[in-house]
Amino acid sequence: MKAAALLAAALLSQAPAAPTPPTDSAPPGADSLLESPAASAQAATATPRRPNGWEGLSAEQRAALVAQDADAPVAERLLRMSERFINTPYVLSPLGEGQGVDPDPTFRLDAVDCLTFVEQSVALGLARGEADVAPLLENLRYASTPSYEDRNHLMEAQWLPNNIRKGFLVDVTRRYAGEDSVPVTKSLTPLTWQSRSSLALGLPKERRPVGTYPLNMLPLEKVMAHARSIPSGTILVVLREDLPLKATRVTHLGFVVQRKKRTYLRHASRGGYNRVVDEDLETFLARNARYAKWKVTGVSLFEVRRPEGAGTSTAVRSP
Repeated sequence: MKAAALLAAALLSQAPAAPTPPTDSAPPGADSLLESPAASAQAATATPRRPNGWEGLSAEQRAALVAQDADAPVAERLLRMSERFINTPYVLSPLGEGQGVDPDPTFRLDAVDCLTFVEQSVALGLARGEADVAPLLENLRYASTPSYEDRNHLMEAQWLPNNIRKGFLVDVTRRYAGEDSVPVTKSLTPLTWQSRSSLALGLPKERRPVGTYPLNMLPLEKVMAHARSIPSGTILVVLREDLPLKATRVTHLGFVVQRKKRTYLRHASRGGYNRVVDEDLETFLARNARYAKWKVTGVSLFEVRRPEGAGTSTAVRSP
């Protein structure tokens, strides 16, 4: 398995402690990250406790589910499709291009990480029929062509701005955080691309983004004050400190779910769950507040939209 996104690699920083193998036994680059003891332990325990909502469905049944109530509100569709992933095992970087640098499948319903869970849920939620799912997923995952180099690896520099440009996402952080929303940035410099974690992506030099990328952030300690106002289906993105040698400060994302006067995060959790769960948001945030090595600073919020022309075989490309 090759690296699919720096986001996935960054999540290994949260892994439980594990014995470190001798230096000369570790393969270089992305393989070193994905074959580390932490990743191996995670993969070994990534077993669903109960079947997910896709298991056992025939192709015809799945197609019928995708087409059912196709014109329902987007948030309703997202909740319906994402709920079927509950109990799906967490497996790091399960999707690729089916060939080349990352030959992992282009689509699968039996394993996800936090990003591919969101991507596939959005593609299924926006689709009006089974034939729409693949082109929608391609549009979400790639800036233009479906190749490893053109994949939206970096959240701040690629995945978020490209999907905002294409009309799939709208930043709604300020809408729900009000005056508590603060502007932040992620800076990528030539120094960033000298770090081991950044080089692990294996991007050619001309495809390594450099620049400063803005975000709106709701500080971690103020999230619960606004939690009940955030609609179900909103994508919540977790931000950490901007460290010069890290190519991202986004390390997790999932969907907000409002249920019985409590707020949950529906996400593919790597830690103790190793599967897709609905986790009480307050519990999730309290755990994140304890990370000391790379501090969590807050969250950003994004509403999913259906762009005009989306859900067809014609890809929506970035400029």
